[in-house]
Amino acid sequence: MDWDHLRFFWALVQAGTLVGAAKALGVEHTTVSRRIQALEKQLGATLFTREGSGYKLTDAGRQLQPRAEAMDQIARGIAPIAASQNAETPSGVVRIGVTEGFGTQVLAKHLALLAQRYPLLTIDLLAVPRMLQLSRREADIVISLDRPVRDTVVTSRLTEYRLYLYGQREYLARHPLITATEGLASHRFVHYVDDQLFTKELQFLDSLSAPQRFSFRSTSILAQYTAVRTGAGLGVLPGFLADKDPLLQRVLPEQAQFTRTFWMSMPPELRSVPGIQVVWRFLQATVQEQQALLMC
Repeated sequence: MDWDHLRFFWALVQAGTLVGAAKALGVEHTTVSRRIQALEKQLGATLFTREGSGYKLTDAGRQLQPRAEAMDQIARGIAPIAASQNAETPSGVVRIGVTEGFGTQVLAKHLALLAQRYPLLTIDLLAVPRMLQLSRREADIVISLDRPVRDTVVTSRLTEYRLYLYGQREYLARHPLITATEGLASHRFVHYVDDQLFTKELQFLDSLSAPQRFSFRSTSILAQYTAVRTGAGLGVLPGFLADKDPLLQRVLPEQAQFTRTFWMSMPPELRSVPGIQVVWRFLQATVQEQQALLMC
């Protein structure tokens, strides 16, 4: 029996879809499918049924599940031992999941410098507008707006940051001066797509004045930033992104000010891996140095 097939089986159990398992393993979804078929052939049993929402375990699959999980835990326990032999020179791949704006505008350049400092270290920065899952091994370190509720992960409060309501200066000059939240009613807004929000921490506008009209909505904060600076309407943007843009101006900076928190987490079995330790500590130090930018 090819024991490596169990790695693909366990990834599909966790992800529920071929695409999700493939992303977790860094392979094509067709590879996952072939591996599962090969395992089923070796065992002489069907392990999954295909349903509309993904792959579901059969009775035979449920019997195999705890054994595959046990092997996964053993493998994870071996990795830190192997890595500790190379503690002086961190190496390997460290995958960081983080929100798009924070990842691209604050962390990217600093992490690139860290990668230069350690030539054997590869950093994957997954700066995406969704929440990555540690449980599905989508990342080694996740920086999120929601504090993880699972007790089985190592969690640290990374930093707070501030957001404000912004408008393009020319756009604002064409409209009456906004002196109170009531003055927002006549404006169009740029915001997130409500049913695509991955966290309630990105809900801002209801606390000001429920917008009557949206001109542009996107799951991407960088797309929203582009729309606001183009003059499409008012939008809530991170200060670290918008304050450096001379085309933009804060609107009602006292009333329309929001503070959010970034949390950093990782699986407990990774905290002794040298590469993970280096990146974890580096992220903590970097955000401390960037407090003036994050809390402007």
